[in-house]
Amino acid sequence: MPKSHISQNKWQQALALAELQGGVLSRAQLLGFDIGYRQIGRECRAGRWRTHGRHTVAVHNGPLSPVALRHHAVWEVGVEIAQLDGVSALQEAGLKNFTEDRVFVSVKHNHNTEPLDGVVIKKVIRRLPGEKREAGLPRTVPDVAAIRGAVWARSDRQAALIMVMAVQQRLTTSERLLAASIKVRRRARRAFIHRVALDIADGAQSLGELDFAGLCRTWGLPAPSRQVVRHGPNGRIYLDAAWEGLDWAVEIDGAHHFWGLTPTEDTFRQNEVVLAGERVLRMTLIGLRLEPDRFMQQLVRALTSADSMYSAS
Repeated sequence: MPKSHISQNKWQQALALAELQGGVLSRAQLLGFDIGYRQIGRECRAGRWRTHGRHTVAVHNGPLSPVALRHHAVWEVGVEIAQLDGVSALQEAGLKNFTEDRVFVSVKHNHNTEPLDGVVIKKVIRRLPGEKREAGLPRTVPDVAAIRGAVWARSDRQAALIMVMAVQQRLTTSERLLAASIKVRRRARRAFIHRVALDIADGAQSLGELDFAGLCRTWGLPAPSRQVVRHGPNGRIYLDAAWEGLDWAVEIDGAHHFWGLTPTEDTFRQNEVVLAGERVLRMTLIGLRLEPDRFMQQLVRALTSADSMYSAS
């Protein structure tokens, strides 16, 4: 219960702010409501509140939620020097369906920081102009955060997933992501991240740069014809690659294929091609970047099947 010298209004304002922050407040915020060390200590001794480090106070005695953990990470590392970054900044911005138990924060490389359980502290050489979102909990803007998240990811697959999800969930745009892939300094995955950003920004241009014929030669397959035209009931249908006389085609989908009604139109188009007697293998452009061997093994099986005219021998 609030003490006599703390107004009921201020006490309720503090609790309302805590609710927005996952049930936690910083000591600085509590002092702004005239709730000092004595009142905090009294609530903790009564088992109603609990402290987590030097700066974080939970207005409950349970485990911290993901939202609370992100606040705790920034406050404990230092609100003056730290900001949420990478996938944690994206989650604070609204990223859904991505699980990460750790919280990522970044600081400038010349700051000394103490380790903190559950928090990954990344040092960056320089900040980009305008990369920090000042309102609310300090965090990196989504385009830059997505690139850094890809750099710090556990694998190339996870790196690509972070970048794709940031654009698909409209936290940033493909154009901003591509620009950030150029501006953000990094050592790890330099070429890979820029290539994936290009794939997301302009699937058609990236597909033109993809040496699919070279992949076929490496696997002992004949070179396909590119941008092959077929005719359907609604006009021309363009296939990314096809083998004349083998009745097989390949469609490689860039990120633009997954927006709006495009997947539906692609399905109708493929159905028309199949109904005309041609078989189609599909793969996403990013999937082909990540696992080319896996897809090429499927293509070899298709073109060397018993009912195909082509034989690898």
